[in-house]
Amino acid sequence: MKIPKIQIKKPTWATVRTLLADQLYYLVGCVSYAAAVNLFALPNRIAQSGVSGVAIIANYLLHTPIGMTNLALNIPLIALAWAFLGWRFVSKTLWVTVELSVILDLMAHFLPASVFHTEDRLLATLFCGALAGFGLAVIMARGASSGGTDIVGWLVRRRWPHISLGRVILVADAIVVVGSAAVFRDLNSAMYAAIVMFISSRLIDAILYGMGNGKMFYIFCEHPEALAKAIITQLGRGVTILPAKGAYTGQAKEMLLCVVRRGEATRLRRLVKAHDPKSFLVITEAQEILGYGFQELGGGE
Repeated sequence: MKIPKIQIKKPTWATVRTLLADQLYYLVGCVSYAAAVNLFALPNRIAQSGVSGVAIIANYLLHTPIGMTNLALNIPLIALAWAFLGWRFVSKTLWVTVELSVILDLMAHFLPASVFHTEDRLLATLFCGALAGFGLAVIMARGASSGGTDIVGWLVRRRWPHISLGRVILVADAIVVVGSAAVFRDLNSAMYAAIVMFISSRLIDAILYGMGNGKMFYIFCEHPEALAKAIITQLGRGVTILPAKGAYTGQAKEMLLCVVRRGEATRLRRLVKAHDPKSFLVITEAQEILGYGFQELGGGE
């Protein structure tokens, strides 16, 4: 019996270059976020959101290493995401989570946190929010996340699609912050955490997507129906197929119109590129988005 040969495609230089660029971004982002936690949040008892916040609580109560605790807490979430959302969603997130966990513990070992303890907790909070936001933005720019409440949000939204992703993450983060403040027995800790969350989220938005409320995509591609199906299933966003006609060729075509939140713009752009690298995209700012899946439609003034 002949054993069939397995065809292994030789990676192109473009693929290798993309992987190296991804890794550089991940390294910079993880170092920045780890610095926010180890150098400013932990020594100044500033509550953190997400799984890293739970890891800080465990460190405070049980003296467990923050990085390894962060990894242990993320593994069940990543396994669930793998099962329900697919391996493409979690492959980069798994790598970033492992890398961030290792850097968190290495930084805690080589850089004594006591050096960065300051009486001015507001100053420490500002630096914590800036470093955390910059680190997360750099990681997100390459289509990954640090895991934690992001995965929780996507899992909840898969079961209940009408629930806002941002709302789920906000509630999960708020629960962790309140828990941290209770453990530290310091209400100010939760207040400083709110400042960190505000600064980091605004910085992420400013770095990645500017200051608009959303992005509007006009997409011209060879197989619009297949791409529309991919956007609906993988992003959970609606798509409108509009008739179009090329003025130069006179050829009738179809155009996709899709509106997404700022945090979803990078994923949509990568999805379009993976589906059809020759697609033509026009991306504009959507200053206000009202309706299902976004802000509720109010009564007006």
